[in-house]
Amino acid sequence: MRRDIPPLAEVRRITEKKRDAWWTVLLVDPVATPLVRLTAMRTRITPNQITWGAFVLGLVSAACFAFGDWRWLIAGALVYHLSFILDCMDGKVARLTGQGSVFGAWLDFVFDRIRVALCGVALMAGQYDRTGDTVYIWLALAVVGLDTLRYINSLEIFKIRYNMRKQIKARVREARRAENSAEVAFMEDLLRNNPSADIEHDIRKTSNVSAAGSEAGSEPGSEPGSEPGSEPGSEPGSEEATDVPQKPQGQVIDLQQEFRHRFPVYLRMRSFLLRHRIRTHLVSGIEFQMGVFIVGPLLDAVIEATLVSGALLLVFELAIIYKLLLSTRDFTRTIDSFDRDEVATAA
Repeated sequence: MRRDIPPLAEVRRITEKKRDAWWTVLLVDPVATPLVRLTAMRTRITPNQITWGAFVLGLVSAACFAFGDWRWLIAGALVYHLSFILDCMDGKVARLTGQGSVFGAWLDFVFDRIRVALCGVALMAGQYDRTGDTVYIWLALAVVGLDTLRYINSLEIFKIRYNMRKQIKARVREARRAENSAEVAFMEDLLRNNPSADIEHDIRKTSNVSAAGSEAGSEPGSEPGSEPGSEPGSEPGSEEATDVPQKPQGQVIDLQQEFRHRFPVYLRMRSFLLRHRIRTHLVSGIEFQMGVFIVGPLLDAVIEATLVSGALLLVFELAIIYKLLLSTRDFTRTIDSFDRDEVATAA
C-alpha cells in the first residue's frame, strides 16, 4: 500500500479538470475520484490497464445492446456508464501517480472511437432486429459520423488556434527582442488558470466598454478590436487586472474579444457554470454519447434520444465554428496592428 497518496481533497485538486463536461462533473467525478485514490493507494494497476478495462466494458455494453430487448438495453446503458467511469479514471490515475505517457493518450483516444462505433452499430442493429425499422440503419451511420465529425473538428480547431498563437508570439518576440520585454500572454490562458478571475474580468470589461460607448461616443480605441491586445482595464497594475495572473509587463492578446462583445449574456451564463467546474460547451462528444447510449436505452426511446442528442451536438459545434470565425478576425486585427507598428517605427 502506497503512503504517498494525498487526502481526497488534494486528489480532487490534482486529478479533476478545472473545466469539464457537466455529465462528468455531476455523475462521474463524485464516483471516479475516490476510486482513483483507492486504486493508487492499494493496487499496482496502471493507467493503460484501466484503459483496457474501459474498452472491455465497452464491448460488453455493445453485446448487451445487440440483443435489442429493453432489459438488455438497460443492462447495456449501465455497463456503458461504468465503462465511461473507467475511461475517466485512467487519466486521473496518470496525473496522480505520474504514470502518464504519449502512448497511453493515443490508446485512450483510439479505444474511445472504437467503443463508440461498436456500441452505435450494435445498438441500432439490435433495434433493427427488434422492430424491422430501417431508420435504425441510418441512425447507426449518423452516430458514427457525428462522433467522427466532432473529433475531427476539435482537432482542426486546435491546430488553427495553435498556429494563430504561434504567429502572434513570433511577431511579438520579433518586435520586442530589442526591448527585452516580457513574453506575450493570451487572455484565454490567463482566464483558464483562474476561472473566478475570468468572470469578474469579463463582466467588468463589458461594463467598461458599454459605459465608454454611452458616455464618450466613439472615441478612438474604444471599439473592440481597435487596439488588439490592449483591453480596457488590462494594463498591469490597474484595478481590473489585479485578480488575473499575468507576467509583469507582458502584452496580453485576447482572441475572443469580438465574441465577448457580441454576446455579453454569455459571460453571465459562463459565470454560473464555471463556479461548478462546468464548461460552456454543454453538448460535446461526451453528452452526445450519454444521450445515445444511456438516456435512450434507459427510456427505451433510442430514436428520439439519438435525434435530440445529434441535433444539439451539431448546434454546439456550429457555435464553436462561429466563435472560431470571430477569433480569426481578432487574429487578423492583431497581426495588422503589428504591421502598422512596424511601418510607424520604420518611418
